[in-house]
Amino acid sequence: MTTYMHQEIILEREVEAVQIPSGDSITLPQGTPVMITQTLGGTYTVATQAGLARISSKDVDALGIDPNEQAEKTAQSEALKDAPLEDQVWAALKEVYDPEIPVDIVNLGLVYDCILEEADSGKTKVNVKMTLTAPGCGMGPVIAADAQSRIMTIDGIEDASVDLVWDPVWNQDMITEEGRMKLGMV
Repeated sequence: MTTYMHQEIILEREVEAVQIPSGDSITLPQGTPVMITQTLGGTYTVATQAGLARISSKDVDALGIDPNEQAEKTAQSEALKDAPLEDQVWAALKEVYDPEIPVDIVNLGLVYDCILEEADSGKTKVNVKMTLTAPGCGMGPVIAADAQSRIMTIDGIEDASVDLVWDPVWNQDMITEEGRMKLGMV
């Protein structure tokens, strides 16, 4: 996929996207020139003449990318299938990215709490509390929904809630060592 990075691509079909940083839904018409700036967590951040937008992995074909290139990520998920449920949840959260920062939400220090509880059905309910790097970020609901969606793909999970919280206020000291390395802050 890195061969697509920072090269102009013409959208092969109309595609729904999320405008960054407002979080508004937009439609990018077929024939729109875009440039992929980030391909993390299965989503694609693209630069357009109107600014940045996020395209979901389900629409990767609009970018002219073969959806089968996602096979390696599926293999990684399969490898975690027998891991403890909590490990699987944390791994799923590490697949969620702020579309403007090339570090996952866990290593950015945005996830404050992750509690697994047994539901009446015997399955598990997950409650996550997370924050954002800036309270006014319009992408907050999109990132939270992405986290919830990732958790819900795990076998044995009945329900997941991801709540955005603002206390304590996030700061750069919350970034993990791994995150700092990725950002070149070490």
